Amino acid sequence: MTTVDSATAANSTSKSSAASDALLGNYDLFLSILTTQVQNQDPLNPMDSSEYTSQLVQYSSVEQSIQTNKYLEQLVSSMAANQASNYVNYLGSTVTASGSTAMLEDGNANWSYTLPENASGTVTIKNSNGATVYSGDVNLSKGSGTYSWDGVGSSGNAPDGAYTVSFDLKNAAGNSILAKTEVSGKVDEVDLSGETPYLKVGNVSIPVSSVKSVSS
Repeated sequence: MTTVDSATAANSTSKSSAASDALLGNYDLFLSILTTQVQNQDPLNPMDSSEYTSQLVQYSSVEQSIQTNKYLEQLVSSMAANQASNYVNYLGSTVTASGSTAMLEDGNANWSYTLPENASGTVTIKNSNGATVYSGDVNLSKGSGTYSWDGVGSSGNAPDGAYTVSFDLKNAAGNSILAKTEVSGKVDEVDLSGETPYLKVGNVSIPVSSVKSVSS
């Protein structure tokens, strides 16, 4: 399922339309005031025609500004619609993105990692509620690799779903080492309901900005 949110663009358009309607509604009032000025001016010291011209120019400038804003809003709305169409192209594709949450499916969950040097320590896996379901010792080699979990936790086999991994690692000298993790999976939903677009892989939400690669 793909959700496309057009509320923001519609709201912007309605604001410029409201401003335009308000300006048109005040046009008769503007002319009435201008006419009253002419009728009630001092005949011995009439108002300079340039002052009338200045008022008309000011009114015209406001009208042009509102019209310009309307065109800009239409452009932004069109760009947003095109961008939404581009995000929909992710559907059915396999993406790899920065992150630590992956799906456990049929007793298998995988996280890619990158290490600057050999390290050892512990790995902790938590479920979507933040509860620890597995913890154990690990020895990881320098470079890129994959950490796999069979879904067996402290309370037996864990149900399919989203799980988050974290590593507490140190090198041979006892210094802490940070493991950069990535997740991958097939996109089955695109969520455009908020300001940040998300790709859904099962129950895992991946910000589009964190995607590193896409494959068919």
